[in-house]
Amino acid sequence: MPPRLRRTCLTVPASSPRMLEKAASLPADEVVVDLEDGVPAAGKEAARANLRSARARGTLAVRINAAGSPWFEDDLAAVAELRPDVVVLPKAELAHVVRVQAALPRGIGLEVQIESARGLVEVERIAAAGEPLEALVFGPGDFAASLGVPVLTIGAGASDYALARIAVAARAYGLQPVDGPYAVLDDDEGLRVSASRALAHGCDGKWCIHPRQLETVTAVFTPSAEELERAERIVGAADGASAVDGEMVDGATKRLAEGVIARAAPPSGA
Repeated sequence: MPPRLRRTCLTVPASSPRMLEKAASLPADEVVVDLEDGVPAAGKEAARANLRSARARGTLAVRINAAGSPWFEDDLAAVAELRPDVVVLPKAELAHVVRVQAALPRGIGLEVQIESARGLVEVERIAAAGEPLEALVFGPGDFAASLGVPVLTIGAGASDYALARIAVAARAYGLQPVDGPYAVLDDDEGLRVSASRALAHGCDGKWCIHPRQLETVTAVFTPSAEELERAERIVGAADGASAVDGEMVDGATKRLAEGVIARAAPPSGA
């Protein structure tokens, strides 16, 4: 199966039937129905019951609660029964990943969130864990908290090292790297900068926390017509070293161009 589109991964709290209904119609590549941080402790059981009504135009994912939490085992049982396309494991460490791999029925994909110093230290071993692992997702908020970074906004603070290491580990083992959310809802330019940084690190997409973020993030992770036209001319250039638009191109440049062309996917649901 080809890799799933993950340019936009829209998180929706499972505790809100209204938001679940709306998310089902939105052009997100992936809808992540959240049982974890977006749901208060008193609402966990009711949120889990709402999973049956969750739908998505693209991939349907469910983020369960972290290993060691009071809700982890019941969440695992629920997703094993309901069989969404993907399960998302937050605050992942290697032992947690192995536990979830053993519990998931065949055919359900797995994404893991790298959200702690321990998770980052183990990220290469996590990436090597094998099927059904599909993607590594950076969790900037919990990661900053894990390091004691003095910020109060998810997505703020320096995290280039973590994002780069996650991306390298993912690519080394055939997985998709995905950036976490940008929490300032009315800052479209800041969102664009954050998404562009993730793209520059090699990420396939970014988590979104509001429908208004989908258009901007999709645009960042989808090559423009001009970029595609140039990439196709580079691929069609003579083998060996040659010139395209006054710039030297060779085999490495062609591989870069092939990567740009590979990102030119139709919108989810098209």
